[in-house]
Amino acid sequence: MADKDGSTLFGEARRMLRTSSAVGGIAARVAGQRLFGMKTDKAAHAEDLKAILGGLKGPMMKVAQFLSTVPDALPPEYAKELATLQANAPPMGWPFVRRRMASELGPAWEARFASFEREAAAAASLGQVHRAVLPDGTRVACKLQYPDMASVVEADLRQLKIAMALYRRMDPTLENDEAYIELSDRLREELDYTREAAQQRLYGLMLKDAPGVRVPTPVEGFCTKRLLTMTWLDGHAIQARIDENPPQEERNAYARALFRAWYLPLYRYGVIHGDPHLGNYQVRGDCPENDGFGINLLDFGVIRVFPAPFIGGVIMLYEAMRDDDFDKAAEAYRIWGFRDLKRETMEVLNTWARFLYEPLLDARVRPIQVTDDPNYGRKIAEEVHAGLKRTGGVRVPREFPLMDRAAIGLGSVFLRLGAKLNWHDLFHELVADFDAVKLAERQTAALVEAGVPAGA
Repeated sequence: MADKDGSTLFGEARRMLRTSSAVGGIAARVAGQRLFGMKTDKAAHAEDLKAILGGLKGPMMKVAQFLSTVPDALPPEYAKELATLQANAPPMGWPFVRRRMASELGPAWEARFASFEREAAAAASLGQVHRAVLPDGTRVACKLQYPDMASVVEADLRQLKIAMALYRRMDPTLENDEAYIELSDRLREELDYTREAAQQRLYGLMLKDAPGVRVPTPVEGFCTKRLLTMTWLDGHAIQARIDENPPQEERNAYARALFRAWYLPLYRYGVIHGDPHLGNYQVRGDCPENDGFGINLLDFGVIRVFPAPFIGGVIMLYEAMRDDDFDKAAEAYRIWGFRDLKRETMEVLNTWARFLYEPLLDARVRPIQVTDDPNYGRKIAEEVHAGLKRTGGVRVPREFPLMDRAAIGLGSVFLRLGAKLNWHDLFHELVADFDAVKLAERQTAALVEAGVPAGA
């Protein structure tokens, strides 16, 4: 029994059984601690949770990675372990791939390709990627969705809702109901590869003139809801290149390209790529327009489109931090969706804002973080959490998590790269001529041209 999205009751039941042991373990420990004063070893249980989730497919991995980057969404012990998770689903074998391709492109699908590699070239969170060549010689990547992923996502989301509710009972400082809704919407959208193809076209439009940034192009006639065929881009894993200890100039070039890839769409079009995971970009050495080096931006399943006033609020909060203007900060938080904030709560939020904006306020060449302490960000988060708890907590608006995740995720990559840039100047290049009306016009035109569905 399946619905129109391919979700099956049996599939959801199987998924629930596999994940319930992980969430149930948390529940038992929380109950024991609250009702009977039993002491629990959170670090040890976090390792157990990682081991259980590590055998599952992509969505729970994505949820875990997402939550591990959002301050205080999970206890630190859980966040630390879950941040190391990678999607590690076993690849689909060739007989299964052949059947899946036939269901997407028809029984004569192989005749539409000059060649199609049987072994997967890479794993994605919801599927796997195969190299292929079209009859005209175009090299392409075919991303084929794993079976039964709709039921997988729904079961994971049910378990996640229980887990977040349990944590909120332990520590109600942050109300994350809206964050859960946001994450649920984005994950369900990611199941639709026709939507992702449109979002990929959107990024191709927005970044067509961005130095050092390449975006694959979806191939018309070869994309369905569960198959995304796109041009193949040559590149290398960024972590592997970092491990080779490249020169500083090369590191800086990658960082400049990454900064543009994420923030040019945000400040010019009100659009953000919501998944700054290391596997979602590659590095390349054939970009003379960016000192010889650049990046491939990949995987467009999770994007967020913001209204123009929200982007104005992002810039307004930067100005408030720069000018130490409390009233301007209060207005920025209101635009972001924070409601009924007390002055004491806003002062705590400003600690987090100063941490995020600090590299942009410093008009000189510098690392993204001036301290050598690798736990500096976590310490700031803990300070903010303690402050929010003291002032009565806060309800997190649904617009906040992807913005926060992009800033934290990219910052960690810049830190790994050891990049040294004038982040202030890069930011001001993008916002110097900000105009909300013009942004709204550009956004509408780009969304229509790319064919992105309403409500993205």
